Amino acid sequence: MKNLSIENRSYKELLLSFKDWLDILGYAESTVYKLPVHLQEFFNYLECHGHSDINTITTQTVLDYYEYLKERPNQRREGALSKGHLNKLQQALYKFREYLQQHNHKGINIHLKYEEKNDKDNLNVLTQDEIKELFEATYCSNPEDRIRYRDRAMLTCFYSCGLRRNEVVHLDTSDILFDKQRVFVRQGKNYKERFVPINKHSVRILEEYIYDYRTAFYKYKETEALFMSYRGTRLQGRGFANRLAAIIKATENPDLIGNTCGERSRTITLHSLRHSIATHLLEQGADIEQISTFLGHASLESTQIYTHFLSQSDDENIRILLREKRLQSQKYPGIPKY
Repeated sequence: MKNLSIENRSYKELLLSFKDWLDILGYAESTVYKLPVHLQEFFNYLECHGHSDINTITTQTVLDYYEYLKERPNQRREGALSKGHLNKLQQALYKFREYLQQHNHKGINIHLKYEEKNDKDNLNVLTQDEIKELFEATYCSNPEDRIRYRDRAMLTCFYSCGLRRNEVVHLDTSDILFDKQRVFVRQGKNYKERFVPINKHSVRILEEYIYDYRTAFYKYKETEALFMSYRGTRLQGRGFANRLAAIIKATENPDLIGNTCGERSRTITLHSLRHSIATHLLEQGADIEQISTFLGHASLESTQIYTHFLSQSDDENIRILLREKRLQSQKYPGIPKY
């Protein structure tokens, strides 16, 4: 909850330091904003229950807090908090523990069970036909040519390249390696760099945008930013989200836009495009290790979420592969990095 206040000075300082830490590590601006908000709710709970110091937090304290969350009413709609929201609150606690440990503190004990949910519904994976509709909608998504071609290039980066929002925000024109058919991602999660392959069709879209339409933006020579705003500055996450909403509206497809009849509308986000390309690659038989590298995941476990959309036999094969990888890492732990 955004409006919860805390009086404890040390908690206030921890919140600011935690937010700065997330920002330095290169997390998306939404994560840098939301995780401290979730942590603030935890601090408010601690204050209300007599905890003025994080050193007094026990495993039971965290469990009691989580039980409180399960019973707390949802402020946006009727009923309790969704499983997805509870998992986000868990993520804030685990990330805060990591922050404490990296700042010479023993951390806090957290023993919470991940809330299982219907992955495909929550990820809002689009079909390949729906993706085609989005691309086709860029021919009428805005009266200005430069915006329409920017929309098309934007979809190419989020879907065809499977990039995260923060990664697209920080792309420069020099990061598009046309001769090698690669996109260089320098601002990946935790500042991990990688090269993402792009096909000839995507190359043509990006090439046309950069050389024919990016030049129509104000002060385009004064910045290396691939995606520019009307003001001649680097387009930020909110700007991308607004353009996606405009593209979805231009499709005139009620299944994409969502309904307004009182039922819960479908929510398609920039990250939905990343989820969609990962799912489509798996459905077409791509190797999960290659997909994991393509997405910039730190481990195969992060990619495993998409296997729920496959057949039972395919999913079991991937589970076997994951077990083999874990056994290999235990047998050959590798050289530690200092």
